[in-house]
This record gives sequence, structure tokens and C-alpha cells, in this order.
Amino acid sequence: MGDSDQVEVLKLLVAENYLSKDDARAAMAQSPLRPLDFLISQALITEELIGQALAESHGVSYVDTKMHIPDAQMVKGLPEEFAERNRAVIYDIKADTVYVASDKPDQADLLPELTSILAPRKVNLGYALPHYIDEILLLYRDSLETRFSTILQSSTAVASEIVEAIIDDALAYEASDIHLEPSIDMVRVRFRLDGVLHEAGDFDKQFWEVVLNRIKVLANMRIDSHDALQDGAVRYDSDEHGQVNIRVSIAPALDGETVVMRLLTEKNEFFTLADLGLSQDMRTQLQKVADRPFGMIVVTGPTGAGKTTTLYSILKYLSTPRKNITTIEDPVEYRLRGINQIQVNPDANITFANGLRSLARQDPDVILVGEIRDSETAQIAVNAALTGHLVLTTFHANDAATAIPRLFDMGIEPFILASTLQMVLSQRLIRKIDTSARTSYEVERSKLSSIVPKPERYFDDKKITLYQGKASEDGRDGYRGRVGVFESLQVSAKMRELLLKKPSRDEIWKQARVEGAVSMFEDGIAKVREGLTTIEELVRVVPAED
Repeated sequence: MGDSDQVEVLKLLVAENYLSKDDARAAMAQSPLRPLDFLISQALITEELIGQALAESHGVSYVDTKMHIPDAQMVKGLPEEFAERNRAVIYDIKADTVYVASDKPDQADLLPELTSILAPRKVNLGYALPHYIDEILLLYRDSLETRFSTILQSSTAVASEIVEAIIDDALAYEASDIHLEPSIDMVRVRFRLDGVLHEAGDFDKQFWEVVLNRIKVLANMRIDSHDALQDGAVRYDSDEHGQVNIRVSIAPALDGETVVMRLLTEKNEFFTLADLGLSQDMRTQLQKVADRPFGMIVVTGPTGAGKTTTLYSILKYLSTPRKNITTIEDPVEYRLRGINQIQVNPDANITFANGLRSLARQDPDVILVGEIRDSETAQIAVNAALTGHLVLTTFHANDAATAIPRLFDMGIEPFILASTLQMVLSQRLIRKIDTSARTSYEVERSKLSSIVPKPERYFDDKKITLYQGKASEDGRDGYRGRVGVFESLQVSAKMRELLLKKPSRDEIWKQARVEGAVSMFEDGIAKVREGLTTIEELVRVVPAED
């Protein structure tokens, strides 16, 4: 649901007495672009309630998506072109009645056209949320292998059509990455969906060279280079997703060059602090620290943990016409309105260190440094925080407490770090249960010991209610989307005293615990209890505590 749509639906919920004016105002204050997402995260409303309110406004019944998961043969009772144009899908057939769902059921000609197409059976038209319609429309898509076969048999522009088919499919399934991996006789295509790789299809290796060259041309790479690492970028225009920025990486391997393409779509640009999955306490802490005029906030985690998204969300919270916000990034993943963004470019001698050194002369209030990779960048970033700037940055460390000794190892003096560091936030991304098919079940606490050591530390009751999703035809295993799990370490007065002694990781975390810090695993357990994810998914991403 688009941002403008969310605001309109919020007004409808208030007008129809589904939501109080106070809750609506709070949602707009916390997340002005995506208030419904905030309300759902706070359990003030549900997707089902939103769907029921919209169905009522359209004068039709609401389609409970949990009860109706149609198969492809049933869905194809409507012509594909008609279904996509009208956002209408068959979700059930009973006796002489065909049940159709649409997220635009009030289109003037829709019901008459459905009645004509599906005659002599009767038509029952209902409302379903847009993401449900999107999922069902995917059932019309042929597999990549089928489409590859058609292209190879009938097209003279094989390379361009194969590349287009792969990118379009990846966007349709909301993949974050495309992997193209040649073997002896085939090229395997895999998509990363919600952080997990899934097979998408393959094609004969005899076509790999022309497909690879097409990708290189699009990404402004050398087509005559086959033994070197290459990086590039593509701007791809999609009818459904607008302009998509694609980062391309090519590496030589034994059976040929491999390609990984990272898809950066506009929908990722609009995350706010309320969307990330931060608990209310952590979000309040982070906002309080971000409101300070100087100091340093560090976000840690491995590649792909969502660190950049978190930093951008902080920037959106801070962005006002009264502040000069400047970033130096490698690469600039998303363009942010009202913020000055600088791309690292070693050929032009723009490195993190050189760029950060020059930024001080640009009179910024807030500086974002994409990543601290070396001692020189660390020293300059800390000095910038010491001289009256708010510095936001990322750092590779396994957890919040480990980041501080690593900064000491980079040559940062304890008294300087104690004076500048305000907060360390560590995070991972875990998959969320698909709410359209979520069910609950009860389990004996003792039976969880094979998954979680000493489950009694996290669950008080001997019988526990947990949640799970249902696998869908797009291979998501009952999950859809991801949410962050976090731990935060706020540098209090007592923590500053400790930092002066150059403490170990364990000493730092012990003091943080005394001050009420929650570990990533504990934050994840809270999301398991809420039904946002499964305990198996949490343990897959975040190691259980000993």
C-alpha cells in the first residue's frame, strides 16, 4: 500500500470509528508516511481490520485471505490480461458461484465484465488487500525455465530478453539479489528472498557469453575482461516498480564469471524508525540520542543486516530545513531528498577518510559515514564528533559490546571515545511470518530445549503459544518480509567512567546489563511471542545465548 494510500485509509478508519483520533495522531507523529505500518507494529490495528474497513467502504464483503489460498488452475479461469488490468482474481468456486477478489472492486465495469466472462455461473465480488492480489497474480507467471525456452525458440534478441525476464521475475517476487552461476553445461539462476536463496531456473551454458556481455554493457563494464573483479550499476525501468537501481558484481570462477545483482527499489527508501522493528524503549533511546547536537552513533552487524536502512531512517527523523545533513557512502544506495550525498570514488581521490576530512569545511550539522573501515577513518569520524557534529556510521562487529574494544584497537584513545560515543546499536534481519496464512499452536516448554538452551529463561509458562506460517507457491516457506532484531548499548555516565579504563567486551556488556540492556536474542524472543516470527527463524539468524 502506497504512502498516500496509507494516510487516506487512516482517515477512513477514524471516520468509521475503527480507530481513535488520538491513536491516529500518534501514528502520524511517529510515522507520517506509513502510519498504518506503525499502528500494526504497535498491535493497535490488524491487517484484517484494515481490510474489513475498506471492504465496508466499497460496499462489498471482505475476503479473509487466511481461508482462501487458490491454486493456479482455478486462478486462470480469468484471462491474465483482464486479471492484471482490473486487479481481480478468482479465489474460490462453490457450486454455481465463482468468488472473485479485487482491491478495486468499485470499478464501474468490473462486475458486468466478470459476469460476462464467467457466465453461466454467478459472481460474488469481494475486497482483498493489495498484497494478497499481488501474490495471486504471481500464479499467472510461467516459470523462468518455460520463459527461457520460449525466448530461445522464438527470439533473435536472446541476451536482452533473458536478462529482462530474470530481472522482471526477481522484482515480481520481491527478491533483493539475483545470482547467476555458470557450471559445466548450465547457468543456474537463484533469487534471494527475505535473506534466503531460492532456485529460480536455469538455461543452457552456450548462451551465457551473450547474456554476460549484455549485463556488462548495461553496467558499463569491460566485455573483454574475464579474469578480473568488476563492479558496475544499472538503472532499470520497470512498468510496475518504476526506476530500479541495480548494483552489479562480477567475479571470475572456475566454470566462468559469476554475477550477483543487488536490486534497490524505491519501496525501501521510505522506512522510518517505527518501521524497523525497534522496541518502544530502544526507539525512545535512539531518538533521544539522535536529538543531541554532537556525538557518535554506531550501527554494527554483518553485511546484509540492514545497517544502511537504519541509518537512513535516523536521517529521515533528523531531516529538517534547519539542518545541513551530508553523507559519504560506498555506494550511495538510495537518494534521499534534502540530504547531500557523496559517493566514494578512489579514482578521484574521494575515500571515506579524505571525504570526511573535507566535509568539516561544508559546515554540516549531521554527517553520515557509510562505514568505518580503517584507523584513519575512525580517527577522523571521532574528531568530527568531538568538534560539534553528530556522526552516524556503521562498523563490522558481532554485537554492540564488541564494537568498543575494536575501536580501541583502531587507535581511538579511551578518553576521546568516552567523550564522543553516544550509542552502539547492533542488529540482524529475521524473516517475518506471512500474516495472510499465520496460525498458532501450543508446545510444551521443555520440548524447546533442543532449539533454545534453558528455555525457562525466556518463557515463564510451561505451555507456550507460538506461531507459524504456511508455505506458498512462491517458495517463501510461510515467511514474507523481514524485521530487525536489535540490541542497544547507551553510553551513560557510568559507562563513560568504565570506558576510560579500556575495558574488555565482557566488562562492557556486564555494565550494560546492569543498566537494563536487552540482547538481540531476547529482542528476538519478544518478536517470537508477538507472532512476528518463529523460534526456528530466530535461532537460524541469532545464536542462542549460552
